[in-house]
Amino acid sequence: MMTFTDQLATELADIESAGLTKRERLLTSAQGPHITTSQGPALNFCANNYLGLANHPEIIQAAHDGLDHAGFGAASVRFICGTHEEHRNLEKEIAEYVGTEDAILFPSCFDANGALFEVLLTADDAVISDSLNHASIIDGVRLSKAKRFRYANRDMAQLEEALKDAQGSRRILIITDGVFSMDGYFAPLEEICDLAEKYGAAVAVDDSHATGFIGPKGAGTHARAGVADRVDILTGTLGKALGGASGGYVAGPQEVIDLLKQRGRPYLFSNAVAPSLVAGARVALRLAKEGDDLREQLTKNADHFRSRMAHDGFDLLPGSHPIIAVMFPGEDGALLASKIADDMLKLGVYVTAFSFPVVPRGEARIRVQLSAAHTEADIDACVDAFVASRDRIQAEDSK
Repeated sequence: MMTFTDQLATELADIESAGLTKRERLLTSAQGPHITTSQGPALNFCANNYLGLANHPEIIQAAHDGLDHAGFGAASVRFICGTHEEHRNLEKEIAEYVGTEDAILFPSCFDANGALFEVLLTADDAVISDSLNHASIIDGVRLSKAKRFRYANRDMAQLEEALKDAQGSRRILIITDGVFSMDGYFAPLEEICDLAEKYGAAVAVDDSHATGFIGPKGAGTHARAGVADRVDILTGTLGKALGGASGGYVAGPQEVIDLLKQRGRPYLFSNAVAPSLVAGARVALRLAKEGDDLREQLTKNADHFRSRMAHDGFDLLPGSHPIIAVMFPGEDGALLASKIADDMLKLGVYVTAFSFPVVPRGEARIRVQLSAAHTEADIDACVDAFVASRDRIQAEDSK
């Protein structure tokens, strides 16, 4: 009989043979468009550092000042003695930025989504989720006792059928990513809100890959779609465009925020976000509000990368978001994407291959993420590395 660890080793060997092993690469420098890894210097094209704020001197200084003022950590959950004035200041500023009554901080957006559904929904309620929603939403929905419905990605006909099936529930909540992180696609929020109003549902949006750089002043996908007054609840993160540190939030009506403070388990049982990180995030939020020039540069960078990659024959998912999926479809795509990503790092360009279970089987890709901090020369070097690695790997595989 195989031992427990032998069984696990067999699973790991199967993952390796399928080309699905995910490996950590060690950074030895600060985050930015130019980094150093354990394999040497590299251009970074796989960070969530959309506005280039992760190593911004004003944010770093604010975090230093926060350390001096409030110490290293909160050493408590929020409702005991872990709430610092910085927490409430940031929560109010987030709510003002995204256009809601209030907001509540969590250690991460994964925790924010983990808290939301169990608190708001019971067995008398229904939740309807897009099929490509983030894992944190999927896990959060599982924690609730609500009736669960799922519709194919951005398929409004299926959403309407689910809404019909959910009629008679006490509450109906539609939940969608604002931007689908593996594809760079935007949710059709105007159509979702139209259907929600038709069938008496509320709408929640996870805007993690949008807050700070999508829509007017970077306020998010709801602002981009012109439905800021029709989306009921927003979740988001401080770990991407807003400085890239840790922390997440739920923003929405006062009643939602107040109930989460009473019953949200990640809020009640996790240490508060370190005040120094909150101090840095407040500066990041201000820089994002004022960052029209950064958003303009980010758009130019994404457009330039798309144009060059298409010219050189790569299969890209269409769109305008700075998440750009370079596709390697088919049975052997996962292994090919992994080989190309590994080879590109040898050329000094850091990208990451994604395969099942992060994306559906047969839809492997290298997800490239542009930053406002990238230069045109950086982008050209990235494309050149893609071409060189693709050609070399395909030549070797054809022998």
